[in-house]
Amino acid sequence: MYDMTPGDRPVLVTGGNGYLGSHVIDALLRSGHRVRTTVRSLDRAEGIRATAALRGSAPGERLEIVAADLGADEGWAEAVKGCDHVLHVASPFPAAQPRHEDEVIVPARDGALRVLRAARDHDVRRVVLTSSFAAVGYSGKDGGVYDENDWTNPEDDLTPYIKSKAVAERAAWDFAAAEGGDLELSVINPPGIFGPVLNRHLSVSVALVKAMLEGAMPVVPPQYFDVADVRDVADVHLRAMTEPAAAGERFLIGSGTATSFFGMARVLKDALGERAAKVPARELTADEVREGARTDPALRESVSQLGKVPVLRTDKARAVLGWQPRAVETTVLDTAESLFRLGLVDG
Repeated sequence: MYDMTPGDRPVLVTGGNGYLGSHVIDALLRSGHRVRTTVRSLDRAEGIRATAALRGSAPGERLEIVAADLGADEGWAEAVKGCDHVLHVASPFPAAQPRHEDEVIVPARDGALRVLRAARDHDVRRVVLTSSFAAVGYSGKDGGVYDENDWTNPEDDLTPYIKSKAVAERAAWDFAAAEGGDLELSVINPPGIFGPVLNRHLSVSVALVKAMLEGAMPVVPPQYFDVADVRDVADVHLRAMTEPAAAGERFLIGSGTATSFFGMARVLKDALGERAAKVPARELTADEVREGARTDPALRESVSQLGKVPVLRTDKARAVLGWQPRAVETTVLDTAESLFRLGLVDG
């Protein structure tokens, strides 16, 4: 059995300056853990410490920041040394469509394998890998109900990011089975992650909410999706890290209720009134999405999802990990309020 109480050995979090990484670090520090986190450049270290201080964690020596790049071997042995657990949160997410899909797929796959090899070679007990619903539910399924047995087929006509999540997670499971030795692997598969920001570093999903509030998205595609609150995603990582039954398991998480961009806009408008005066007032038709996708790569994914309303079965995470999600409305509003609070949106 695992000892569930924090010990003297640090937990490694990759990508500590990212949106999810900052929440994972915050959750670990608040739970009494020592944390070591990686960044590509130590120039970002001060920002991580400042975020922790603003949250009242006062980590002091409980937070260590080291340099390691997912694209290179250097630094990973030192990063994992002395750790029982690694939370591999970092993964490339392109701001724009790359010229070639391998620009996203190869770093995601090779970065995950680089972390797993280092963890195995230095007697880490368990790696919790952040994957995505993108690795689960983008190949279509009759009924649109998804669970941990479903996989996205990377051979399908999909965006590079979606392919990268499926390829990277498959590679991680194959490595664990064939070369992992005693290393345990658990995987978390969230849909789009929203929720409050802790600093001025915005994820792609939160940037969408910002764009809505600022009027930069006057219309939105009729695309439905589930939502995961970043605080709930951080929480489930800690639960998967310490729960013995999570070893070798994949956990699909989400609110369990599909929403849409227009549905999010309505939530913002209903709750925020004039502060949400610029949110989208119209949803594109399916024909408009298809036509727009001819010249706008950003609409390509929307075309593939037209008419689909996914249902995510999160029973396993609830039963095995005792995990419970927040409501979509809470997540969307807390996202907006954090943007106002940090002065990232006027209001």
